[in-house]
Amino acid sequence: MKAIVQDQYGPPETLTLAEVETPVPGPGEVLVRVEAAALNAYDWHVMRGDPRLARLGWGRPAPRARIRGRDFAGRVEAVGADVRQVRTGDAVFGDLGVASGAFAEYVCLREDLVAPKPANLTAEQAAALPLAGVTALQGLAQVRPGQRVLVNGASGGVGTFAVQLAKAAGATVTAVCSTRNVDLVRSLGADHVVDYTRADFTRGDTRHDLVFDLVGNHSLRAFRRALTPTGTLVLSGGGVYRGGSLVGPVWLIARARLRAPFVRGQRIVVLDAVPGRAHLEALSAHVEAGRLTPAIDRTYPLHEVPQAMRYVEAEHARAKVVITV
Repeated sequence: MKAIVQDQYGPPETLTLAEVETPVPGPGEVLVRVEAAALNAYDWHVMRGDPRLARLGWGRPAPRARIRGRDFAGRVEAVGADVRQVRTGDAVFGDLGVASGAFAEYVCLREDLVAPKPANLTAEQAAALPLAGVTALQGLAQVRPGQRVLVNGASGGVGTFAVQLAKAAGATVTAVCSTRNVDLVRSLGADHVVDYTRADFTRGDTRHDLVFDLVGNHSLRAFRRALTPTGTLVLSGGGVYRGGSLVGPVWLIARARLRAPFVRGQRIVVLDAVPGRAHLEALSAHVEAGRLTPAIDRTYPLHEVPQAMRYVEAEHARAKVVITV
């Protein structure tokens, strides 16, 4: 099968199209013919091996997983022994997790990591859902009707889902983004928009019940200023990180973990999104009820994954960038 492989950390040029062996499903596994896959910030970090400390988990001196990509949508080609919930021919979507491998014609994974594709989505739209959608779903799990929620990084992959899910939960939503993305986040349902090129939400007068940070561009103290006395700060990722350091955005996350037990009144939550069938099914329910629609910026064919990664790396992307296979 054709796949995008990488044998050393580095720029998009280290990603090449090659012929590799098609995987065979073992017990409890399914083989999926990939129709579409999606890029995430995670893919960029692994490609670059950045921050360098993360290479302890990803592999040294090169990525342990040769094929990039986590999110995919496609049709089940074959099933292994003991598979109960999936049948050959089913349209599915899922997240391969840290194993990666979605930028390929076929993927093989446990059946509990896939779910039926929402009937009202294309394969491209479904591929955009898993990692970003689950991150948004888990980050907003505690939101209640009437609460005030702020999403910092609202025009990105996770952010576009978070705005919609917060609205679906009955919250009043403030979206933080750049000038060119104001119309986009408004179209997704944001009640208020803060253009970060003109205003700093951490220095405003409004206090929020939950701040969902997807950027990491403020200190913990600044984020907490934007919260009510009993508000919750949810941290996920570090989108403004430019690369080239030992620890990168991990530093903010590490400090948050250390501080969280000692914060009174307010809560600090460091989000570790966990993929799985139950979360994918919850996303599907929102999609099929009309509460959630993937926003796609661009699509690229499989052989143009390096160009797609370069586009994401240059921070031009809004919402999701999808690969067609």
